[in-house]
Amino acid sequence: MATAKKAPAKKAAKKAAPAKKAPAKKAAPAKKAPAKKVVAKKAPAKKVVAKKAPAKKAPAKKRTPNAAFMKPLTPSAALAAVIGNSPCPRTEVVSKLWTYIKKHNLQDKVNKRNINADDKLKAVFGKPQVTMFELAGLIGKHLS
Repeated sequence: MATAKKAPAKKAAKKAAPAKKAPAKKAAPAKKAPAKKVVAKKAPAKKVVAKKAPAKKAPAKKRTPNAAFMKPLTPSAALAAVIGNSPCPRTEVVSKLWTYIKKHNLQDKVNKRNINADDKLKAVFGKPQVTMFELAGLIGKHLS
């Protein structure tokens, strides 16, 4: 069953003339506020504070080295071949070892933290290559 659409009924379309708008009321002129004077703000005056002399503290004590590091130790025969026979503190032993390593160009070319041992250092280290961090630990075995 088909339903037929009803045709819309035609309305008599009369064009209504546009409604005239009532003239807008003029607003009463607003009272003008007196113009404010623009005053540049001044930075607050800095107070002059009398500098007080710092309280006298006791002079800082100079740090004294640990006696254990400064105690002269005798090197073993293997270590004496590298740094010499004379007894010296651990700090000086490490310093002399680094002097020997640099003099004989024993640092690894690629990784400078590694030390390639020559015949004298192999006797001290016990292996062909060590890192600079192992150095002090390996030396301790050869000092008494």
